[in-house]
Amino acid sequence: MGDMRLIVGSQHTAASSQMLGKFVDVRRVDAQLNAIKGGGACQLREKVLAEAAETWIMVADYRKNSETLGTNWKQGIPIEVAPFAYVAVLHRLEQLGSPTTKEKSTAVGAHGQVLTLRMGKAKAGPVVSDNGNFIVDAPFPREMMERPAELLTKIKLLTGVVEVGLFCGMAKAAYFGNADGSVSVRSTDGSVKKL
Repeated sequence: MGDMRLIVGSQHTAASSQMLGKFVDVRRVDAQLNAIKGGGACQLREKVLAEAAETWIMVADYRKNSETLGTNWKQGIPIEVAPFAYVAVLHRLEQLGSPTTKEKSTAVGAHGQVLTLRMGKAKAGPVVSDNGNFIVDAPFPREMMERPAELLTKIKLLTGVVEVGLFCGMAKAAYFGNADGSVSVRSTDGSVKKL
């Protein structure tokens, strides 16, 4: 098969090629290099590219650095869902623990955010992903967010879920731009160094 690497701008080869590296912006990163990504409604494509990369590096500013996912990012986990299944998926996510009222959300420490189908801001109707799917934003209690790989598996097993905006155990490092202009690098071994 030879040396097949993704050429920038070529999405059709991503699934069958191996890239040397991929640098991505993320919504939030925790102390174990798990991340929330997908605010731009392309979870499936982002995940395919992340898995195709030999080395996956995250880049973010210091405000996206947190000990636990969901501490600073209040909107919840972005989840790409088949349009005809979104009502059933919303119901199952509620059963899984995603709050549907502000009262429940505040009670479980989800910052008042509720499970919702993401709606367009400059158009009528729901946000549609690059693949024609809907996006659901699902906040979860802190104790569930502290175990993101377990939560990812539970969500991914729901019929109708296409992809989940949790990226667990994939990154080799995270680079954070700091307010003072310096850069901090967090590695998989937990070490942090300032450049």
